[in-house]
Amino acid sequence: MALIILCVSFFGFLVLGVPVAFAIGMSSICTILYEGLPTGVIFQQMMSGMNVFSFLAIPFFVFSGELMLHGGVADKIVRLAQATIGHVRGGLGMANVVACTMFGGVCGSAVADVSAMGAVMIPMMKKEGYHADYAVNVTTHAALIGALMPTSHNMIIYALAAGGSVSVGALIAAGLLPAVVLMVCMLVAAYLVAVKRGYPAGIFPGWGGVLRASAAAVPGLLIVVIILAGILSGVFTATEAASVAVVYTILLTFFVYRTMTIHNFMLAAAKAVKTTGVVLLLIGVSAMFQYLMGLYEVADFMGELIGSVSSSPWVVYLLINVILFVLGTFMDMAATILIATPIFLPIAMKFGMDPVQFGMLMLINCALGLNTPPVGTVQFVGCAIGGVSVGQVMRTILPFYGALIAALMLVTYVPAFSLTLPRLFMGYGG
Repeated sequence: MALIILCVSFFGFLVLGVPVAFAIGMSSICTILYEGLPTGVIFQQMMSGMNVFSFLAIPFFVFSGELMLHGGVADKIVRLAQATIGHVRGGLGMANVVACTMFGGVCGSAVADVSAMGAVMIPMMKKEGYHADYAVNVTTHAALIGALMPTSHNMIIYALAAGGSVSVGALIAAGLLPAVVLMVCMLVAAYLVAVKRGYPAGIFPGWGGVLRASAAAVPGLLIVVIILAGILSGVFTATEAASVAVVYTILLTFFVYRTMTIHNFMLAAAKAVKTTGVVLLLIGVSAMFQYLMGLYEVADFMGELIGSVSSSPWVVYLLINVILFVLGTFMDMAATILIATPIFLPIAMKFGMDPVQFGMLMLINCALGLNTPPVGTVQFVGCAIGGVSVGQVMRTILPFYGALIAALMLVTYVPAFSLTLPRLFMGYGG
């Protein structure tokens, strides 16, 4: 009965439009009160959930991303992408994909990515004759690649939701190949739609133009290299890498590019504080939720239920993907990771999937949810910038959805995409 109260109250609050963090917290409180447990359990679980040293990486990565967003780095990355690939048919769309990938690498946030790239690329594409729905779909889907990049704080959240048994360094290395796969799939989709609609090709600026654009953009992109090199070589941990990213970004935007102002710095700091507060609140209330799920053996129950459907790993992985996709349409990315990981990770591992590979599956699935109504944050931002309705964008979304699902299937069923780099550079033996 208590498990029914937990699940029904949680989904009931979501249907009523209650924010996810409060829906999780209130459903947990209702269940604890029904069980007659001491109310001190609520605060004990929340504090134990948030009081983890590794979580320091989250505010640092978020702050670094906001500094990149408000520090003028996006314009330089856009010019580099245009110079390198903008001359092919539908070149602005393909340049958009490359720019979103590169900026996602330095900011690690899909929402920040679509905000920065969308503000620059969507109006530019519309001016050059591209349809608004195409411009928005390209931008919002390419922005999701940022969830797999080294600066993504969602990797930290997944590592801790997995019980701290997954190496953050291995996750950071594992995300690179899936990110490349996702970018290639998006490039193919953007090109095919551009050819079908007859979009124009741009003008190649010459190798001199490419070199000038590269020289301007490379200092910003170096943050990815610094984080990877530092973690893989053992010079610093993921938490220390996040703090290094903040220091580097401040020096870059204030003294190298000289594009950061005090006003923008304060905006970045305020946004980082707000985002960190939301994430930590989610982590705290999710700790209560996870405690109750463990108490009622939800993971074992779900494992038996899925196992009764099929004993084939291929079918089980597909079922997990479908369930995660449905959850992602109703919940934010961090909430989905925190709630779903303790349930589905043991099931996936039972059928032979490595936890690092499952992390990539989880991140892509949750990113897909960011672009799917009714809680499609990335899509809503893109539509607002493009001045187009969500319904209009959804009518032409299938080629881009197809690209995302193709990348998801490759990561799900080909472990090498996720595990090659961790094994090569870190000796990962999972």
